[in-house]
Amino acid sequence: MRLSLMYVCLCKGISDRHLRQSVEDGSHSWRQVQRETGCGTQCGKCACVGKQIVREAIHEKLSQEVQHLAYAV
Repeated sequence: MRLSLMYVCLCKGISDRHLRQSVEDGSHSWRQVQRETGCGTQCGKCACVGKQIVREAIHEKLSQEVQHLAYAV
């Protein structure tokens, strides 16, 4: 669990938590997160950092889902 808060998009006031929450709520790509949050839609300076955070969040979510799969031994 992440306790720190980092603003990613100052133009829209979007933090890393907003981006991660968007992935948890079902967004599967940077484009979907961008539409949901508005991150990277004004000046665009935050897009690289935003994309990286979204990539990590998607990877973490997929890793958690894979751990819940049951395999026959």
